[in-house]
Order: sequence, then structure tokens, then C-alpha cells
Amino acid sequence: MTANEILKLIPDSKLKFLAAETNVDHQVKKLTGATMFRLILFSMLNSNKASLRIMEGFYHSATFRALVGKETSTTKYNSIRDRITTIKSEYFQEIFYSVYDKFSSKLNESESLIRFDSTMVAISANLVDWGMKVGSKTNKKQLKYTIGMKGSLPCHVDIFKNQKELSEDKTIPEAIMNCIESKEGVVVFDRGVSSRKSFEKFTNSNIRFVTRVNTNIVYKEIKKRKVKQAKSNELLIKEDVSVYLKDRNNNWIDSSFRLIKAKMTDKKDIYFLTNIEDLSAEEIAAIYKKRWDIEVLFKFLKQELNLSHLVSRTENGIKVMIYMTLILAILIITYKKTNKLSGYKIPKLKFANDLESAIIKEIVILCGGQPSKMSHLFSDA
Repeated sequence: MTANEILKLIPDSKLKFLAAETNVDHQVKKLTGATMFRLILFSMLNSNKASLRIMEGFYHSATFRALVGKETSTTKYNSIRDRITTIKSEYFQEIFYSVYDKFSSKLNESESLIRFDSTMVAISANLVDWGMKVGSKTNKKQLKYTIGMKGSLPCHVDIFKNQKELSEDKTIPEAIMNCIESKEGVVVFDRGVSSRKSFEKFTNSNIRFVTRVNTNIVYKEIKKRKVKQAKSNELLIKEDVSVYLKDRNNNWIDSSFRLIKAKMTDKKDIYFLTNIEDLSAEEIAAIYKKRWDIEVLFKFLKQELNLSHLVSRTENGIKVMIYMTLILAILIITYKKTNKLSGYKIPKLKFANDLESAIIKEIVILCGGQPSKMSHLFSDA
């Protein structure tokens, strides 16, 4: 698929429908929701580090004017800043979920595994009055994004900024419960989540999960399961037992779980915990191994889409930018997969170049070989 074909899967009609549904354009004439969506998207795509100044410059470019058609007025970076600060972030949230549904279907993403993890973004404590303080010797505060990934695409995000939300026991379970995909597949997360009550809550909510636990875990054995003594390239399953676990008050909780004990080829023990009964121990271990894919996604988001760069320091602006970052990620991943490309840097570059070529071609067609017909694209109206 070309970049232009991919963008056409987010039609103007959908943007207008969501704008009406969220009332994003109430008393707004110039920087409409659809205009801001395109402005942020293309500024992020065409810059290593999008900023308000870059958005201002791109707004006045011939490329952007050709893209939005009738929008030819001028604007300043502080107007863009104010609009990002106040625009309804729900509009971008709805676009994100719509884009995920559309492109997940387009890519035939049938995998039922949903990976969850968090990443932190640091900012000077002098610039914000919110955030998590990590350590006493730093002047930085941190913001946490907890993201869900289904198949190859991000499917959910929650933003956390309070000190009590520093623990993964707080944030990942909340994100899992908030994600509508969780009940339809298997969720997998790292051992940063250790709350037995969260494990029990997942089970009571019919959410199937796989995670790692520490090898010194305290448990009461219910029964042993038969283990197929087949050694994979990396793992030897030693035990598969049904167990009860204790909560933080040292009480046994009602739900039972499977504890799978295995040994790596480097002789290191590794324990998995799950509430799934109908898969083999080796299949459970294989599910956990796939958790690594979300680490690759985070690397892409940080290195190529500058997830750690905050254009806005307001909660609303941060929400707008994280949704836009994930939307752009979905578009680039789709381009990468449909064109059988590897890595992320080259697909992003090719996507941007492909789209620019399509816009230039459209300008040439519209002017019919007479540039004067399109002079409004190159002037400061």
C-alpha cells in the first residue's frame, strides 16, 4: 500500500463524524479538529522532533495547504499551543481507536495476545507541578505511559502522573481493566506486577493472563500436573503445579493459579504464573516470550517518533500528543508490513517521501501545468 492509500483509510467523513460526536469544533473556525489532526501528524512525520515552531512553519507550507485544501489563513505558534492545550483530547482518542480497529482489520491481525508495559518520560521539575519524583538526588519528574499492544499495533494507552502511580502494581492492572481488548484474548505482562489481588481480579473478570514471578514465591500446592519432558532450544519445563497464593496480609486468596517452573539453558530458573488451564506449560512459556515485542514497540516510539519529547506540558496536550504518536505508529507499521520492509527508520522515511510525492503529483494535476492556478498555496494569505 502507498502512504496515500493508507491515509485515505482515515476519510474526511470519519474525521467530521468524530468532530461532531465530540463537539471538538465548538466556536472554532480556523484550527479545527481535523486541521489539528493533520497538522500534528505531518509535523511529526516530517521532523525528528516536532515542536510548536515546526507546526507553525508546516502550517504555512504549500504541502499542508494542498493537503487541507481550502485552509489558507495564517496562524502563530502560540495559537497552536493554546489549541493543543484546550482542544478536546477525546477527539484524538476516538480517532486512535477508530484507526486501530480499521488497520488491525486491514492487516488481518488475528493474534489474541495483548502485551502490556509502561515507559517513563522525564521532565525538569522546575517546569511542571505534577509528576512522579524518582529518587532524592534528581531534579526530574516523570510521567508514565502504560500501553497495550495487540498483534503488531498499539491498542490502548493510559497516562499516569501521580506519585502513587509509580508502582506497576497500580498502573498495569488498571490499564488491563480499562482495555476493551483484554477479555477477548490473553494478556501478558512482566513481574513488575506482583499483587495477588490483581491476579484474582483478572480471574474474576474472565481475563486470562501470563506473567513471571520471583522464584522465592510462597505458595500452597494443590496438585501437580504431568509435564512433558521435552526440551526446547532455550527452556526446560521442570514443574507445572496448581497453587494457592497469599496476599499482602498473609492470607490465602480464594482463586487458584498455575505455577510453571522452568530452567533456562544458562541454568537460570524462571517461574511463570497463569490462570489459563487449556494450554500446555510450553505454550504458556512461549506466550511470555512474545512479551518482548512491546519492548521493540517502545524503542520505535522513542527513537523514531520521539515519544519522550513533550510538545505540551498540560495534561490535555500530553493526551493529544500520545494519541497522535500512536496513530502515526499504526500508519507506519501498516506501511512497513504491507510493503514488506524491515526496521522502522527506513519505513518512516519512505512513508514521508511517498506521501510528499503523492501531494506534489496532486498539485501538478490540479494546476494542469499552469502553476499560477495554485499560487495561493505559495503565498502568505
